[in-house]
Amino acid sequence: MGGTLVRKRVPAAVAACLLPVAAAGCGDTGGSDASGGGGTLTVFAAASLTETFTALGKRFEASHPGVKVRFNFGASSTLAQQITQGAPADVFAAASPATMKTVADAGDAAGTPRVFTRNRLVIAVPKDDPGRVGAVRDLARPGLKVVLCAEQVPCGAAATKALDAAKVTVRPVSRERDVKAVLTKVRLGEADAGLVYRTDARAAAPQVKGVEFPESARAVNDYPIAEVAGAPEAALAGEFVALVLGPQGKAALTGAGFESP
Repeated sequence: MGGTLVRKRVPAAVAACLLPVAAAGCGDTGGSDASGGGGTLTVFAAASLTETFTALGKRFEASHPGVKVRFNFGASSTLAQQITQGAPADVFAAASPATMKTVADAGDAAGTPRVFTRNRLVIAVPKDDPGRVGAVRDLARPGLKVVLCAEQVPCGAAATKALDAAKVTVRPVSRERDVKAVLTKVRLGEADAGLVYRTDARAAAPQVKGVEFPESARAVNDYPIAEVAGAPEAALAGEFVALVLGPQGKAALTGAGFESP
């Protein structure tokens, strides 16, 4: 049959309870309050944007009385899959063009996604550095417990590229779902080292130290952002994207250690 394909979205309150990470609790099923000039803006964003976007969300709420910003932070590949399967979202900010392409190719991005920042990897080690890691070649040392992101998520793909550039073979003790999970294992001392984004290591200081390595320049990730097609709060989505792309967003990202695109 012909006609236009309309994506079926599950109710926002229900979807929020099914998502792995959400800022708002599942007990709040009120949704938007259009009569009061409010609303709930739902932003799906890469885990590495947690601290910066949380701060920007508070700034957005302050300038939009009655509006609540609900975040779903996680692996970009997982978020992209949720969006294409109909999870209600207004904005998607990914940690790689490849994961954004999944959404765009499915017709779920409104307009052309725009790159708003960049990030690169560092070696994260616990504050006492029990493995004495000073260079990327140390990650291949027998007995060293190294954790990496899963290969299908942007931080895992970047790790593979950087390690290949360094000609270093690493046999990780685990592959984690996103960069925050890698960071947690390092911070808790469950791993001697892990490859995370520079911004995540900085956010976890002083519990974690970041060791720079030159090969990370071969695996810099571009971060694109887009409004989601059919967004429940399309007007708010456009304003949030404008905040991220504007001077305040750029200042927040740079201050967190992100790079200008």
